[in-house]
Amino acid sequence: MDIIPRHLAENVARTLRTTRVINIVGPRQAGKTTLVRDMVEAARYLDLDDETLLASLALDPYGQLHTLSLETRPTELPIVIDEVQRLPQITLALKRIVDRDRRPGQFVLTGSSNVFTTPKALDSLAGRVSTLTLRPLSAAEIMRKGPCRLLDAVGVEPSALARHLPSPASFQRSDALDLVVRGGFPEIRPLRDRDRMGRYASYIDSIVERDVAPVAEVRRPDALRRMITQLAHRTAEELNVTSLCSALGARKETVNTYLDVLVRLGIVHRLGAWTASGARKEVRSPKLHFMDMGCATALRGDDSKSFGVGADPVALGHILESFVFCELEKSLPFLDHHWELYHWRLAPREVDIVAQAPGRLLALFEIKASTSVTANDFRHLDWFLTDGPGRSYKGTAFVIYLGEQTLSFGPGRLALPLSILWSFPSADRTGKQR
Repeated sequence: MDIIPRHLAENVARTLRTTRVINIVGPRQAGKTTLVRDMVEAARYLDLDDETLLASLALDPYGQLHTLSLETRPTELPIVIDEVQRLPQITLALKRIVDRDRRPGQFVLTGSSNVFTTPKALDSLAGRVSTLTLRPLSAAEIMRKGPCRLLDAVGVEPSALARHLPSPASFQRSDALDLVVRGGFPEIRPLRDRDRMGRYASYIDSIVERDVAPVAEVRRPDALRRMITQLAHRTAEELNVTSLCSALGARKETVNTYLDVLVRLGIVHRLGAWTASGARKEVRSPKLHFMDMGCATALRGDDSKSFGVGADPVALGHILESFVFCELEKSLPFLDHHWELYHWRLAPREVDIVAQAPGRLLALFEIKASTSVTANDFRHLDWFLTDGPGRSYKGTAFVIYLGEQTLSFGPGRLALPLSILWSFPSADRTGKQR
């Protein structure tokens, strides 16, 4: 299978030169092992999915790792430990080793959850570890393009905004929907629809059976499986715990625990509500996004044909909104400035995604499952920035839609094709665009 280059590779290479322990976290099958084996020359590779190795290390984590560290030190190459979340007590051993030897790039860890935040972890390695998150493939990676830098254009002179963006790649609506529903898991996305749905069902089983235990005790795995399917149907909706409890026949405490587990495993994301400084809370609940639309649509029983002529526009709108959110979230580590993502709603007005950066910069996003845009589609965004809670901020408004043209609706107001997410050029190692 062709290996798709990952944008995070450069971040990993840079972190190896500056940090003693690099911790790469991401959902199962997102490509962590491939990323590390493809780009990191290791002195030793330890896979804790090997039960014999796991049992051996568990007996004496410090003694064995310390001996291995001394043996491999002359190579100046890191020791890679895969699926490290299966042995949380290893954290104290790592601390003792890297406190005595302060060289950068000693250990590279990978795991489906962050071992340093689990209840059984013996130390957080604060100041000694850098944690990087690897999501499933972005649309830009699949298309062999550079990271989406749409938010980097925010803050320029509003009348010049369009000139700071690349020309959107040409696409057909059917091709875009196929890209969305295939998702970003490298081994699953090339499969036929029926096979892909079966693999995603097995994928969820693997998560429940293998990845949940290191994070929290789950007494009802069947309820957790059903909850994941429920969340796939509720992506891009405000989180309603009471409704989930009713659908699952579970207590509120149980549902909240399961939600925390799924967030930590990178399966879902709770998108907080944006608030103006000193203002009251603008929305009652966070919005929930499933973090891979291939997995979500498979659990819903949908494929690209499900969103053809006559399909439910609300369902497609939610799928596209979560897709755009995921693509923006994946782009955050590669931007020039620190951005945070939120949503906002005060009935009857709503903003799908609110991005905020230092300097009181805002970027507002409306996602539209249509091939046409009118000025009316900007009404909530315009109100938010002129008369609403964002009026004291410097704001830019975007409508992302399924058409093919970039359209201006005034300074700082752009309608952009969905393909803008995979239209930014890549760069070589010198930073030169190509």
